[in-house]
Amino acid sequence: MRATVTPDPTLIRLETPVGRLVVGGRGDHLTHVFLPNDPGAFRRARRSEDLSDSDLPAAVSAARRQLVEYFAGVRRAFDLPLAPAGTEFQRQVWFALADIPYGATISYAQLAARVGRPSAFRAVGQANGANPLPIVLPCHRVVASGGGIGGYGGGLDLKRRLLALEEAHRA
Repeated sequence: MRATVTPDPTLIRLETPVGRLVVGGRGDHLTHVFLPNDPGAFRRARRSEDLSDSDLPAAVSAARRQLVEYFAGVRRAFDLPLAPAGTEFQRQVWFALADIPYGATISYAQLAARVGRPSAFRAVGQANGANPLPIVLPCHRVVASGGGIGGYGGGLDLKRRLLALEEAHRA
């Protein structure tokens, strides 16, 4: 029996208005978006500006372009081939995030209801926190039921900045 070796993702740095992101993909699929508070990803990533589209996997090249459009306020939804690694439940939660409209927010309880598990809002919150494709699968749009901002892997300041960016470009 031979083990299948999965190549490491191609990682690039992308300067954005909210800080440096690291975007990663393997083959034809986007697998990661690391937020500015993940220094380990930055050490492994190549500088985006040093690479042409032909140097990158198609999904990473497309993600770079679409993220630039998102931060410019001209892209409201992403159209990328995604392959986040996670459990079936996590993936269900993550892909449900894509259905939250640009500039809108929903609660963890509402997200739990959307995935057919209305009493599992804590599990949904944990899955949301483990999202390997933040911004692309917009976990920043999920807030606490009581009106509070809730948590965010990139920190609450980054979550507020992403929500404010969307609010500014929503009109």
